[in-house]
Amino acid sequence: MTGGARMTRVIVVDDQAVVREGLVLLLGLLPDIEVVGSAGDGEAALRLVGERRPDVVLMDLRMPRMDGVEATGRIRAEFPDTQVVVLTTYSDDESVFAALRAGARGFLTKDADADDISKAIATVKRGDAQLDPTVQRRLLDTMSAPMRQTPATTGNTPPPPGIVRDGLPDGLTPREGEVLALIADGLSNTEIAARLYISEATVKTHINNLFAKAGLRDRAQAVSYAFRHGMAHPQ
Repeated sequence: MTGGARMTRVIVVDDQAVVREGLVLLLGLLPDIEVVGSAGDGEAALRLVGERRPDVVLMDLRMPRMDGVEATGRIRAEFPDTQVVVLTTYSDDESVFAALRAGARGFLTKDADADDISKAIATVKRGDAQLDPTVQRRLLDTMSAPMRQTPATTGNTPPPPGIVRDGLPDGLTPREGEVLALIADGLSNTEIAARLYISEATVKTHINNLFAKAGLRDRAQAVSYAFRHGMAHPQ
């Protein structure tokens, strides 16, 4: 441990024994990380999370009995203090969005190195999102469609979900759009505050407002939403 900080407790989940054991060995060499268990499928992972209560689960997607998407959703619903980083061979749009919708805060492909994995674990532990740059570029290329324009609504009634007002979806303000784009860049609240020259409290207010308007649950969903509506910065 450095500076007396608590070790980050991690569980590794992968159905291929050689991959799983290799990741356990790799993570065991990283500072501030303690591997507290490993599992070969989603069902075993769910039981293990209940027993060990890790900070982060490193999750494969394609597994027997219960796949990584279902396991991620169950873990996030039953153990909300445990974050999930997906580590998979598959970076297609369906896999990415299924994992993000299930509640994963990180998404890495299996060509990630030790530094990438360590950074992702640290990032999701503090509540931020971490996507592999290749995944971010793929999302940008495939999901950034021109935002549709619709007639402005009248009166003070807020537009229904999916309706664009003033060029932004779901009635987001320009400042909320800026905050959302910076979330998609992977910035923390502190970093967003510094970038926009506003307080962290104001950043949190903007995030709460845009989450409510767009029906978002967490930052990972916000990243997906930003790419889907073409609001993320080009990588």
